[in-house]
Formats: sequence, structure tokens, C-alpha cells
Amino acid sequence: MSEIDRLIAEHCPDGVEFEPLRDVGTWYGGGTPSKSRPEYWQDGTIPWLSPKDMTTGTLSATEDRIASAAIESSAAKLVPAGSIAFVVRSNVLRRRLPVALVPFATTMNQDMRAVKPRDGIDLDYLAQVCRAKSDSILASAGRTDGSMAAIRGPGLLEFKVPVPPPPIQHALAEMLGKIERLQVELEAELEAELEARTRQYEHYRDQVLRLSSSVPIGRVRDFVDFSNARAHEKFVDPAGTIALMTARFISRGEANRFVRPEDVRTPAYEGDVALVMSDLPNGKALAKTFYVDSDNTYAANQRVCLLRSRDPSVLLPRFLHRVMDRNPQLLAYNNGMDQTHLKKDDILEVRIPVPPTEDQERVVAILDRLDSVSVELAGGIASELSARRKQYKYYRDKLLTFEERAA
Repeated sequence: MSEIDRLIAEHCPDGVEFEPLRDVGTWYGGGTPSKSRPEYWQDGTIPWLSPKDMTTGTLSATEDRIASAAIESSAAKLVPAGSIAFVVRSNVLRRRLPVALVPFATTMNQDMRAVKPRDGIDLDYLAQVCRAKSDSILASAGRTDGSMAAIRGPGLLEFKVPVPPPPIQHALAEMLGKIERLQVELEAELEAELEARTRQYEHYRDQVLRLSSSVPIGRVRDFVDFSNARAHEKFVDPAGTIALMTARFISRGEANRFVRPEDVRTPAYEGDVALVMSDLPNGKALAKTFYVDSDNTYAANQRVCLLRSRDPSVLLPRFLHRVMDRNPQLLAYNNGMDQTHLKKDDILEVRIPVPPTEDQERVVAILDRLDSVSVELAGGIASELSARRKQYKYYRDKLLTFEERAA
């Protein structure tokens, strides 16, 4: 018998009480002080959370600060340290429900809610439960999908969670915390390995592309036709057969959005090179390219462009793909602080080597082999990451599954 089983047998052999979230503590709403009132923001020292801060299970810092005048005027409300924050309105709700423990006193965006657990409810335990049940909470809360996805407050507050006696809560929180820390450490190691493999590939790619100084150099605009892609979001259809080339698709190779052939606004043809024009600061997708190997298979979405060699006997399409992929001249536009938006001229002014086609073919063959090895290694690491995450979720859910006490 495990320690948890022993505690359950001792403290609640007939099952565990389940309580609606509204009863587990004191709830706090958010507020967004007016940007037209500088006294609310100037020289601010009080943290102000927004959905963009909710990227980890436990928050450690926020970028934004407000002044005490905002709280004094009731434009914002102070949330005590040791609360659990939820996002209730954000497009991220179309995929998941962000839940995070907030260890410091803070204020929040109007699109957030927080709960401070009452006495007798362990903060870490409740945070673990809410994260574990986040998909069920999202479904139960009746998500709305308007211009901005949101969940209904009553559905969130009425969602029931298990509340075992404090000794069981403490034991579970401690055990899950240890498992979570091991998981984080392992993920960090695997992600570092994945990053190292990516840098290794880029190093060898750059070495291969470092051609003789006698090789002619030209601007992309002298050899390539440029097409800016159009938006397809309103045409996305699970029954579609044309894969939509988005930044995610090009950077990760995951085709998860499709459109019908009759709805394609920017068709891609064999020999086209798709390039990502927009990405977050220090993102991995900016200037990433994808080679289109067949007709009637792909469509390019907004923030992606298509490049087509005017004369494949001068510039091989596959060589264009390799020489433009994460090209340093394009990455130089990323300042690390703002979202990068490449312009047409930024791309067309890139200077590339144009050796004889037999040399281009040799370079492409080498890089194809390197890419194949890199993809295989990255795929193995990604699979291991996915397996470890599923393993953690399995044990977490198993530990947090209780028999409900009969009324």
C-alpha cells in the first residue's frame, strides 16, 4: 500500500468530498486601468498580470506595472499572494485553459480571475488539481467562440474539484511537486539537446554554403518572382484536402489546418518555396522555408510568401530553398524585442550565391542528407519529450482521481 493509499484509508475510507470552485476560497476579478490616465501607469510598482504572462504553472515575474493610484480609485483590484489565476477571455482558450499559481500580490487584466484558497485547502494541491482538470473545466464552463474566445463565469465557479483532508492534500502536493520538478529538468535537458542538434545542422549548412569567392552573387529579385499569401482562416475546414502552409506548419512540419480546393486563395505549385515573414521575438519560424514538391497539395496563408525561380536552369528551386532557409540577412531584422514582419523588399534584396547548376545540385544533395539526419534526430528527441509529458500527465491524473463520497 502506498503512502497516499494509507492516508486515504485512514482519513476518508468512504470517499472524498467534492466542492464547486466557488466554495474553495475568495474570488477576485480583474480590471484594466485606462491607458489615457497616466497616473495609473507612470512609475508603477505593483505587478499587473495579463494572459500573455500565463505561460508557466507558477508565475515568477510580470512585465507590466501599475501605480497605487489605480487601486485607490478602484480601477484595479489587488489579488493577494498565494492565489491561483485563470484566463477567462483570450484566443488561447480555443486550445487550452491557462492556470497558474501566483506567489506574489498582484493586479490582473480584466480577462482574468483568481481565487485565494480558504483555510484547510493547500495552495499547491489546489493549483495541481486545477491544472490537471483544466480541459474538463474548459469544457464544463461552456466556452464561447466569438471574436475573442471566452468561458462563462458560472460554469467555472460551479466546476467541482476533490477536496480530501489536509494531510492527503499536503502529501499529494509534495509528491506531485517532486514529479513535476523531475519532469521540468528532463524536458530542459531534451530541449537543450534538440537546440544543439539544430545549431549543429545550421553550422554544417553554413559551411556547405560557403562557396568559393569566385561564385557570382546576385539579389533574389534578379532571379525570383514573389507572391504574398492571402488569409484563409475563414475557409479552414476539417473536411478540406489542401494543407494550409502557416508559420507553424513550415517551422514544425505539422499540417493541422486544411481548406477545400475551391477555397484556396494562394495556391502553391511544385517548385515554389514558402517562407515565413512574421514571427515573435527570437522565434524559430522567422525566414524558415518549405519546398513545395507537388501541385494541388498546399495553399499559403497570410504572413507567408511564395518564391519561384524564374529560370530553374539558372537557379534551382531546391537550391533557392536551401539558401533562403533561416538566411542570416533576414534574421538580422529580428531585434529580439518586437515581433518581426519581413517586407517584400527585405526578402528580394537578399544577396545569394548563384554557382553553376551542377554545383547547386551538389550542395542540395549534401544538405538533403544533413537535413534527413537532423530531422531523424530531432524526431526522436521530440518523441521522447512527448512520451515523458504523457507519462507525467498519466501519474498526475491517477493521483488526483478520487471516489466521491456519497451524499
